[in-house]
Amino acid sequence: MDAPRSSRRSAPFLLGLLAILAALPLGYFLFLHSPPAPPPPPPVPSGVKAPAPEAPPDKRPMELKLEEIRGTVEVRRGGGPWRTASVGEALHPSDAVRTREGAYAVIIGGEDVEVRMEAGTEISVEELTDSLSRILLGSGMTTARLKIGAGQTLEMKAAGSDAVARTEGGTFTMSNNGAGTVALATLVGEVAFSGQRKVVIVRAGQQSVIRPGRGPTEPTPIPTSLLLKVNWPARPQRRIVLSGQTDVGNLVDVGGRIIPTDEQGRFSHLMPLEEGANSVQIRAVSVGGLRQEAKRDLTLDTTPPPVKVDPRIWDDPPSQGR
Repeated sequence: MDAPRSSRRSAPFLLGLLAILAALPLGYFLFLHSPPAPPPPPPVPSGVKAPAPEAPPDKRPMELKLEEIRGTVEVRRGGGPWRTASVGEALHPSDAVRTREGAYAVIIGGEDVEVRMEAGTEISVEELTDSLSRILLGSGMTTARLKIGAGQTLEMKAAGSDAVARTEGGTFTMSNNGAGTVALATLVGEVAFSGQRKVVIVRAGQQSVIRPGRGPTEPTPIPTSLLLKVNWPARPQRRIVLSGQTDVGNLVDVGGRIIPTDEQGRFSHLMPLEEGANSVQIRAVSVGGLRQEAKRDLTLDTTPPPVKVDPRIWDDPPSQGR
């Protein structure tokens, strides 16, 4: 009776042992078996060079050069003397360019960067790398463009201020009176405008102003009109004082000469007049691209008036007896 009962008890054990033994090959294949190594590349035929691995793209610093010149434009290398600039000249860090009265210049960096200088403007190149172009605006007004998607950053600083304009793609105009008043208007894209630890984002169609010791104002729409008020002299003299007011950050041009404005937009200029008719023209230009002109004809006549002599003074006085 004990033998059959013992056989029945050992049957499940034997079945489990068989199942484990059957699973061993499958587990080995799934968990321990390494896949076969890929076949080696076919041998290169004799006399044929194997292709070289592709080199990373060559990143070169931005190169700036003078593309267009009108009027008297001067360039300075490092701290050297100013000399007349010529079209095609390359500009490097520490070089400077300035436009004289009535002049104009365009600087380009390939197809990605363009800087247009108004009359009476001075800029310096501070840094040029494969990812950053940094320019210092000493005074005057410039319009800068950086191609969107160029993989570059364009940064423009203002001398006499901590104002900085920075964009990764767009077009903006910036003015600097050299005494801490800086204005900026964005025409395309957006620009980060900073000063006194404050940063505002000036988007296309907006402008902002930094005054001495202050941060940038909140961006506002570019005005559709421009203020230009001139105090004309009541009586022309050999030298007259032309004064007036315009919007803050505007550029004032009197007869081709740039006149600085203060933080309120006020200006004053001592101007000589020539004998006879003088046509005096004053123009104001805003960072938003607006222009306004005021013109007046002033006649200077310094000829002394003729002296009228009464011919009777030479007659003998009448006698008292008559």
